[in-house]
Amino acid sequence: MRKLQSWSKLVLLMMVCAMVLSACGTNNEPSASEDTATNKETPADKPSTWIADRKIKGLIFMGSDVTEEMNPEVMNKLKEMTGIELELQAVGHDGSQKALAAGLAAGDLPDFIGYYLNHSGRPEMEMINKAAREDMFHDVSSLLKESSVYSKYYEDDYLPLDTKYGVMFRPEYEGAAYSVHINVPREGGYNVRKYVSGPYIRKDIADKLGIDPREVTTSEQLYDLAKKIKEGGFTDNNGNEVYPIGPTVWGGIDRAVLYNDLVWTGFNGEGFKRNEDGSIQHESQTDYAMKRIAFVQKLLQEELMHPEYYTMEETRAKEGVLNNSFAIVGDMHNYVAENKDNRYIPIGPLNLVDGDYRMQLTFKGGYGAWSIPKTTKNPEDIVKLADFLASREGKLLWKYGLEGRDYDLDSNGNPVPKQEVLDLLEQDPVKAKSLGFAGVGNDWGWYLGGTDLNDLEDFGEESYGVSQNKDLNKGPLEIADYWGYDEKKANADIRDGYAALAFIGEFQKGSQLSMALDKYKESVIRAYYAKNRDEAKKIMDGAAQLLKSAGIDDYIKLLEEKQKDPMTKLQF
Repeated sequence: MRKLQSWSKLVLLMMVCAMVLSACGTNNEPSASEDTATNKETPADKPSTWIADRKIKGLIFMGSDVTEEMNPEVMNKLKEMTGIELELQAVGHDGSQKALAAGLAAGDLPDFIGYYLNHSGRPEMEMINKAAREDMFHDVSSLLKESSVYSKYYEDDYLPLDTKYGVMFRPEYEGAAYSVHINVPREGGYNVRKYVSGPYIRKDIADKLGIDPREVTTSEQLYDLAKKIKEGGFTDNNGNEVYPIGPTVWGGIDRAVLYNDLVWTGFNGEGFKRNEDGSIQHESQTDYAMKRIAFVQKLLQEELMHPEYYTMEETRAKEGVLNNSFAIVGDMHNYVAENKDNRYIPIGPLNLVDGDYRMQLTFKGGYGAWSIPKTTKNPEDIVKLADFLASREGKLLWKYGLEGRDYDLDSNGNPVPKQEVLDLLEQDPVKAKSLGFAGVGNDWGWYLGGTDLNDLEDFGEESYGVSQNKDLNKGPLEIADYWGYDEKKANADIRDGYAALAFIGEFQKGSQLSMALDKYKESVIRAYYAKNRDEAKKIMDGAAQLLKSAGIDDYIKLLEEKQKDPMTKLQF
């Protein structure tokens, strides 16, 4: 059996490698970086934004988040401004991490690669670091220093700690940079949108019960509310009885927001938290998992929670929300398309294990990164392209499209989307996306240039089209006002530092511990559905013992050591 599993994994790896090789092209084809010699100086007849007359290929390990199709007119404008012909290909629709591992193993990579990376503890970072140590990437530090936008990464207090010392300028590289973190805001605490996440309840049901959902702040109050819903005999659009509590709008996911006060987790939600005495514990070392399991089992046994709450696929969950089949949706936010009419309104938020709810924000964060393989000639061209795309002029192209076709400029030089484009986006989103810019759903420029973010400062509006259509985000903003977003943000707990799992790659038993942590999460789900409390406890005791064997106590000691160094301060 083990041999069969090993062969299956090998075959899967070979298939992914073949996919990557196919996407990148073979060695018989000319390299994208060899199409044309790079021009070191801007020709007299070219604009100041000119880079080089060449093709640049990018392989993006973000799967379904990537739109490969480029709008010809937008690409022609990019070519006119920079000389660059850009081509993107996506890999990893059902496993971006496996695809990245296979791509690095194959070694035949295009001019640049992009990948998920919200913090240095993600598995992708370990893969990139290994490749960097094996001399697979260009050091771009000197090129970044010479840039206009990315040079800000060298300013004091611009980058968050984890981005600065965990991703970009790791001490082991002595100033070299092989991975470039993106999605970094210009100002600390900056939010593009006023997101209100958590459980939501059908407004008509809340009104009929005469309750204010914002006053539901504990799991016990949520339980009492679910019982009232079941006793109320409420129905969905088809006349069927509703489930008091349904899954998240994205399907079967275990999200803490449904029972915050029963989840032992710190600032970054990874299962580690400090006790009152300041010591760090993982949830497996507390009784909170069993408290939560008892709560969930009570909901399931009394038919107050959908039996497929933790397993339902996304399409069915969305259908359930659209059909009003769930009185309470386990987790959603105010911008989801399934709640444009604000039929559902937020509950709580629920308090935390150590007190009243308080909004938690990171000083700054990153999401996504790019690297340039050592096989790429003239890597300065890729850095210059990234810097152009990160500039206001570059962002104007990839976020707003073409002047005259997609937008006009107002008296302040800010883009005003054309009404016909906004209408098309509302009536036919797929056709609108073909116009080829981020405002209509094609973020092609983000993978290199999506950083130094502040749309309000750059374009006079917080997000695309808001200044032109004041009602564009009317529904979400009404929810934000109802929930008290501005007040909560004004009192937010804003921190800078490392996530709990940021150092898993340097821990001797890191791979074993990662698997044990994943197993712990799986065990919690199994325990929810256990036939009784004793069986649930056996499951969780086994998961806790596995974590202990994997060295969780030693990892906590490592975290305590990291906290002593200002360069590796923890978020919690």
